[in-house]
Amino acid sequence: MEIINLLKETLEILKEHGKSPNDVLWVGSKDGEYAISWKEFEKIAKKVNYNCDFGSQKIACDLVVVGKNWWLERSEYDGAEGWVFKTKPKRKRNAKKFNIVCVDDVGLIGWEDLNTLNGGDKNES
Repeated sequence: MEIINLLKETLEILKEHGKSPNDVLWVGSKDGEYAISWKEFEKIAKKVNYNCDFGSQKIACDLVVVGKNWWLERSEYDGAEGWVFKTKPKRKRNAKKFNIVCVDDVGLIGWEDLNTLNGGDKNES
């Protein structure tokens, strides 16, 4: 059983990605229905110690920490949970068009990316 403090966990992932609480715009739900400041979140999170190992997810699954062009969102696999750092994808100037998004359409099993599904570098835009 690994007990972790939510504030400490959040500060560590921010630091790991070169961010600090000063970079946080707001904390709340993915859909934006709930939102508080970092200072308000800090007061709540410092009191939250939870078991982040396997079992049921303890922290709200839609909790996000939002900055400019980046965010933290909760991830969970079989009850083991934590933060995942996300950044806004950048579209390349020469981005390729695609028309296949499902492995069933090309007879593959699964876990494939758009490049593989759409013929790799052979696909011209």
